[in-house]
Amino acid sequence: MLDETEPMAFPSLNRAYDSTFRSGQLSLGLVLPLEAYPHSAVPDLASHLERARLADDLGFSALWLRDVPFNVPSFGDAGQVFDPFVYLGALAASTRKIALGVASIVLPLRHPAHVAKAAASADALSGGRLLLGVASGDRPEEYPALDMSFEDRGARFRDSVDYIRAMADPYPHRNTTHGTLSGAIDMLPKPTGGQLPLLITGGSQQSPDWVARNGDGWMTYPRDAAAQGRVVTAYRQRVADAGLSDKPVMQSLYVDLVAQADAPPSPIHLGFQSGTDHLRRYLMQIRNQGINHVALNLRFNGSDIEDTMHRLAEDILPDFQT
Repeated sequence: MLDETEPMAFPSLNRAYDSTFRSGQLSLGLVLPLEAYPHSAVPDLASHLERARLADDLGFSALWLRDVPFNVPSFGDAGQVFDPFVYLGALAASTRKIALGVASIVLPLRHPAHVAKAAASADALSGGRLLLGVASGDRPEEYPALDMSFEDRGARFRDSVDYIRAMADPYPHRNTTHGTLSGAIDMLPKPTGGQLPLLITGGSQQSPDWVARNGDGWMTYPRDAAAQGRVVTAYRQRVADAGLSDKPVMQSLYVDLVAQADAPPSPIHLGFQSGTDHLRRYLMQIRNQGINHVALNLRFNGSDIEDTMHRLAEDILPDFQT
């Protein structure tokens, strides 16, 4: 839980990181696609760019994409269907202020040179609005299709992070399992803030100490406020023990917002159905426990999506950082 002393500021990395993550505060984002599709793995993507622009106009802090290369029936969700990096380009051209995040790129399924190039390009084209979540992946069915091993994805994840970090330097020199960087070639463009903001998702097959040391922040999953506070405190203690500056923590949350403001909560997948009163209380509780950003997912929302976005903007956003 946050103490009563003045919190230390997070480092400045780029426009998106600086606006989305502020120490002691909580901002709200939305997971794409902005539609309900509770009974299908595949959304219809109706009005997807119009709703992205609406989220920007309403003052949400970030839009989040997922990396789902294949529609895996056992997983049950094709995400936003479009490739995240291609979609980031469309969103960069369609929005003005809102941060554009990926939660998260599955690094073991992609060569890190392609990730670094695509991410830096999206960052530059959006004016520094990129947040790059990274993960080791949890859908074993995808790996044989790309001739990749599932069991050693943790080691490849670590090497990919090191490779992507090196790409921010001019003419990098590094020997990696993904290839040799001889110092004779360079990669352009460079990230707008000097490095890509890397947010590590969950454990990503790494030790908690490695996660605390190597990311610019941490993405975790929803828990009750007390349990979340313990998890966040442990992460930040590891960051401090490594002698590093404080880092932000964010989480996802599925919500089904009903019309009655004081409706009590009932559980849904990785979240809850409730009115705005309970949602506000929960967000305030986890803000006090150290969460800096929540990515709201409306996949199971029973009400009209645009009406829900307006209600969130009118009834919830004023109480939190925008």
